[in-house]
Amino acid sequence: MNITALERPASLVERVCQQLAELIRGGSAEEERWLPGERSLAEKLGVSRTVVREATKRLEQQGMLEIQHGTGIKIVDRLHRPLNDSLSLLIPDVADRLSQLNEARLSIEPDAAVLAAQRATKEQIRTLRRIQTQLEKAPDNAAAIELDIAFHHAIADASGNLIYRLILDSLAEIGITSRLRTIGRIGKEAAIEHHEAILSAIERHDAESAREAMHSHILAAGQDMDLPALKIKKAK
Repeated sequence: MNITALERPASLVERVCQQLAELIRGGSAEEERWLPGERSLAEKLGVSRTVVREATKRLEQQGMLEIQHGTGIKIVDRLHRPLNDSLSLLIPDVADRLSQLNEARLSIEPDAAVLAAQRATKEQIRTLRRIQTQLEKAPDNAAAIELDIAFHHAIADASGNLIYRLILDSLAEIGITSRLRTIGRIGKEAAIEHHEAILSAIERHDAESAREAMHSHILAAGQDMDLPALKIKKAK
């Protein structure tokens, strides 16, 4: 006789966590955002304040919220912290760490660009174009690096694949280090040129051109960082 385990129904706290996570993911990442207060959330969701308190604590532990007592509940983006904190311990050599980062990006981002070209909405394309324009006008390297990261994250968002975005978030801090060795050394002009090729392909919904442009961009970044030669195949 076969007995199948029953699926445990989600608790009220888990359901509130899921609903709040959907609300958080659905908002703009370009502006500071806050959730309504605990009492207001409880009323809107039709649950007790105890349930809301437990749900927000769980989301804070996961890096999605920051509970500021006396101020409110701030939406943050710290899901990537555990991996970032581990990488420097697992791969202590900076050059080796950056080399492996480039290998990982070459495996992920060209495919994300393909999906973005296939799936990007008009609003997502406008967001990419706005970031590109801001990069062109960036007053210094610090601003250029921030916008460079925002551009790649916006492509991951446009891909419609949340896992791509979470992976890139997990590599965020080491990504800053890599860009300090590219934009910091040779300026932002190469990034602007490469981004334009990627964005133009996405605007045309040309998936293969988007893949090739992204692959070339990341490959060039590795060369600009003067990393050990990587055994990389051409984009398919």
